[in-house]
This record gives sequence, C-alpha cells and structure tokens, in this order.
Amino acid sequence: MALLNSKELHDLITTSMNYPLFLIPIFFLSIIILFERFRSRAKSNLPPSPQRLPIIGNLHQLGTHPHRSFRALSDKYGPLMLLHLGQVPTLVVSSSDMVKEIVKKHDVVFSDRPQTTAVDVFLYGGKDIGFAPYGEYWRQIRKLCVLELLSVKRVQQFHFVREEETALLVNKIRKACTNGASINLSEMLIATSNNIVSRCILGQSFEEENGGSTFGEITRRVMTDFMAFSVADFFPGKYGRWIDVVRGFMGRLNESFRALDTFFDQVVAEHKTVLNNDHNGSGRKDFAGILLGLQNDGMLDFDLTQENLKAVLMDMFVGASDTTSTALEWLMAELVRNPRVMKKVQEEVRRVVGNKSEIEINHINQMEYLKCVIKENLRLHPPLPFLVPRKTLSSVKLGGYDIPERTVVYINVWAIHRDPSEWDKPEEFFPERFENNPIDFKLGQDSFQFVPFGVGRRGCPGVQFGVASTEYVIAHLLYWFDWKLSTDGGPILEEELDMSEVYGLTVHKKGPLHLVPIPYSP
Repeated sequence: MALLNSKELHDLITTSMNYPLFLIPIFFLSIIILFERFRSRAKSNLPPSPQRLPIIGNLHQLGTHPHRSFRALSDKYGPLMLLHLGQVPTLVVSSSDMVKEIVKKHDVVFSDRPQTTAVDVFLYGGKDIGFAPYGEYWRQIRKLCVLELLSVKRVQQFHFVREEETALLVNKIRKACTNGASINLSEMLIATSNNIVSRCILGQSFEEENGGSTFGEITRRVMTDFMAFSVADFFPGKYGRWIDVVRGFMGRLNESFRALDTFFDQVVAEHKTVLNNDHNGSGRKDFAGILLGLQNDGMLDFDLTQENLKAVLMDMFVGASDTTSTALEWLMAELVRNPRVMKKVQEEVRRVVGNKSEIEINHINQMEYLKCVIKENLRLHPPLPFLVPRKTLSSVKLGGYDIPERTVVYINVWAIHRDPSEWDKPEEFFPERFENNPIDFKLGQDSFQFVPFGVGRRGCPGVQFGVASTEYVIAHLLYWFDWKLSTDGGPILEEELDMSEVYGLTVHKKGPLHLVPIPYSP
C-alpha cells in the first residue's frame, strides 16, 4: 500500500478533526428532541393500562365477550382504563361518576364517533343518526328525526300498529297451545318486533308464510357484525383492509349490506311513486313517507340524498327491531327463571286489566311493578352493553387523567349496571329495587348509574318508541298465558335455562328461548 504524502496526510487530519464537529449540533438537537418527548410523556398523566404486547397492544385481552373482559380488567386497573387495541388508543369507562363528569363537563368533547369498517359499509360512511360524526349534519338529521319521527305524539300515533301486531302474536301462540308443545318464543318475538318497526318505518310488514321474519336473521347478523373483529379498525390503512378481504370479513359484510341496500332502494322507489300520485296524504303515514314528503315540500334545511335516507332507515329498521326483540327475549327468560317475580307481575297485570278483552294504554300506565320488572331487565341486560363507541374531539382531562385527542371511548354500561358500589346484590334479578325509586332511564335524568339508552347529546332518541313496544307486548304475554320451561325431553329446572350470550352491538341470547304457553281465561 502506498504511503500518504504530506499534503494528503494534512487533509486527512483536518477532515478527522472537522467531522466530529459537524456531528455535534445534530447530537445536541437529538438530545433536546428526546428530552422534550420524555418530558411531555412525564407530564401526561394517562389513565392506568394493562401490560401490552408489541404491535397488537391489548387486543389479546378483548375476549369473546369484551364487556365482561373489560369489567375484569377495570376491577384491577380502575374505572378509567387506557387500552391500546392495535394502533388505536381506547379508553374504557366503568363508573357512574366518570359518566357524570363526561356529560356534565365534557359532553361535546366526547360526542364524536369512530368510523369503523361496519359503519362505512352498512351506514354509507356514517350518514345515519347513531354513527354520524359530530357536526352540523348530525345535528340536522337528529333534530329532524326527533321532531318528525320519534316524538311522544308520533309514538302514540303508531299505537294501532302495536295493537295489531301484538294481537297477531297472541293468536299465533294460542294456536300453538292446542297440543301442549313448546314454542320458539325467540323467533316469534323477533318477527313481531320486525313487523312493528317495518310497518312504522316502511309502511308494511315482511313476514314469511311460516310466521318468521324475512329480515329477522339478517338484522341480528348485522348487529353482531357491527362489533365483530375487523383488522382495519385496529390497524388502519390499506393492509388492514386487505387482510379483512382475504379472511372473508368484507365479503360477509357486503353480502348483508347488498341484501338490505337493494331492499331499501325498492322501498324508497315505491314511496316516491305513491307520493307523486298522492292527493290525500295517504303516502305519509310511515317514517319513509314522512321524510320524503318533507323533502318534496321543501321543508328540509339540507339535501336528503338517497344514501342519507337509506342510512336513516337502516339505522331505525335494524337498530329498533333488534333492540326490542332482544329486550323481550331476555325479559321472558329472566321471568321464567324467577317464578316469584313472574307470579307477582302477572297478578298485577291481571288485576289491573280485570275481565276486559283488551289491554289499553291506561292499563299499562297503572302497572307499576311491570315497569320495575322492565327496568331491572334493562339493568341486567342493557340493549347495548357499551352503548355506541365515542371518540374524543380534542384532548381533555377526565378524572384527573389526561385523555388524548382522537381516543376511542367505550362506556361499559353492562359493568356500571352491575357495580356493587351502586347496586345491592347486583347480579340478582330483583325488580323491587326500583319500587319508590326515582332512578329512571329517560334521557336528561341524573341517574348515571342506570343508562341503558345512553346519556348526553349522543343518547338514543328512540327511547319512547322502544319502551312502548316492550311494555305493550310483554303485558299481553303475561296476561293471556302462563309460561313454563320445557325441552323435547321433558321439563327442565329454571336454574338450568341457558343464559349464554352472543356478543354484538346488542347482546342477545345464544340459544332460542323455548317455552310452553298455557292459556289463561279471565
């Protein structure tokens, strides 16, 4: 190897001396950046978190029933718990005090919605009421639906639908009583709930010849798919969506969506035809007709596109029918498991109605214990165990902790309703806890330990509609029939009734409820 001459040696030494000097500013800049990041993290007082794994975070701790898994974790880490589900920071709220603070101090901050894969597919990117992003469109569409579709006056106007469909249900059960066999009550309740909702919203029922509901199965599947695991929801980007396609998840969602989308296109087209030839207002008797009529009359402050309309109808049709049938199914299951409560509530219903052949609204208004039974059922089995997930619009301090912007928020209503610090013997079905008790589920109440329909500005606007159907149907089932458990192999004990769940946006019974109805003669 040739030796360096004097000039080359001088240049090498000079370069060697200058090179470290060039790195010094970068070195110090890096130190400053790292220090600022460390100080920022030290200053942030984030809620406690379970230990997480690389990449997946806390996804492995979801379990098949997240409302139960999250309660178990919250018992250890507290009522405010920060999880990292994949790449998504997620806050789990499990106490009434934290819910109260959210509503009273930060309701707007917690009023946005995460845009999930299911929302994007089923609700046209969130053009409905329940999942629409917080903003002007949501305010307008919610105001429209509350005033024109879900008001107390409108609920009363649709009472004739509840009367007719409930009478059909009672007649079906009577016919099934002739041979003393058990009936699939779950299937009948799903069909009746779908018929009530579809007649109020779309103007007609869609019952099959065998008495089942054309859309009973699909609505439950949609509600389950709303909370099904989507890779793209936890790992946003094209790769997450690609994995959902490969594993068949997107195909399942799109199959259900196409069936409902085609159906709603047909319904809207039929309503538009009727309205174009409408001279006496007969085409405005259901929700779809009312909305289209307001649009034709120029009464809307915004453009109601075909997708907007279908998203709202989808919201109400799927959500209202499944939540009502789910509530009724759990209620009948709890009553047959608790013969004391069944006897007491039946005695009240039959005493109030007397020997009359029809149950009227004023009768139901007198059934105080029945209302307690319904409340207790909503406490143990809230229609939506997590409500609808929220997302923070900005960073906020809650319960002394710093909650970052764009954090997904799950309010674990199921856990709050079973909190032993709020409820005596919380796992027991005991309706008497609501007697002479001001706690109620109406929106605007300060009963933050009992929120089956949500709270604040993102609470469910269809409370009156759903409760009216539940009260009316259950009163008829209790008045006209006695009920006992049975299987094909013979009677079973009340405590042996399978109460296992299927998790989704709503949580319904895993197995259908088979009961033996025994006709009652006043």
